[in-house]
This record gives sequence, C-alpha cells and structure tokens, in this order.
Amino acid sequence: MEAQKVDMFIMSNAKFFESHQINVIRDRLIAIDDSKWVMLSTAQFKDPTTSLIVSILAGGLGIDRFIIGDTGLGVGKLLTCGGLGIWTIIDWFMIQKATREKNMQKIQQFLY
Repeated sequence: MEAQKVDMFIMSNAKFFESHQINVIRDRLIAIDDSKWVMLSTAQFKDPTTSLIVSILAGGLGIDRFIIGDTGLGVGKLLTCGGLGIWTIIDWFMIQKATREKNMQKIQQFLY
C-alpha cells in the first residue's frame, strides 16, 4: 500500500523536481512515517513553468525571484532593473532549475 501511495505522489508531483532526484525522493518517501506523510501531502510546491512565464513577463522587476522565495535576489533585480536586462535574460534559462532546487529543499524538510 505504501508504494502505491508514494508512486501516486511521484506521478502527480514529478514536474516540480529534477529528474535525477525522483528515485531518491521515492526511496525516502517509502521510509517516512505517517505523521510526516500527512504534512507532506499538504505541502505546496512552486511550478517551474509558472516561474518561467513570470520571469519572461516581469523578470526585470525581480518578481520571479520573489515567487520562489529568493527575496535578496528579488530585491537586487528590482533595484538594478534586472541587472540592466542582462540578469533578466540569464534568469530565463536558470529560473526553472532554481525553482526545482527550492522545491527539493522544501521536500527535504519532510524527508530527513
């Protein structure tokens, strides 16, 4: 029963994590107890695709970084107008990975 529950979680949330992390997450989820499972099932993860869209539309204002929780970088982008546009363009390629890393940090709170 546990493996089915874990597989359902992985299937519905795999897009929020890097592909090479999925097996590690699955192994850890099978080993956690039910009290952590309840908290994990209510956790909200950030969508990398949404982060990319926000980055394209309002990345120069740092909103993309604020959304994923990088407040310091968000303020830096806001004050420098996205690093005069250069930082904004770089983030178009990096924001999805940064979002998945933040999601991994969030799930690690439950797994360890």
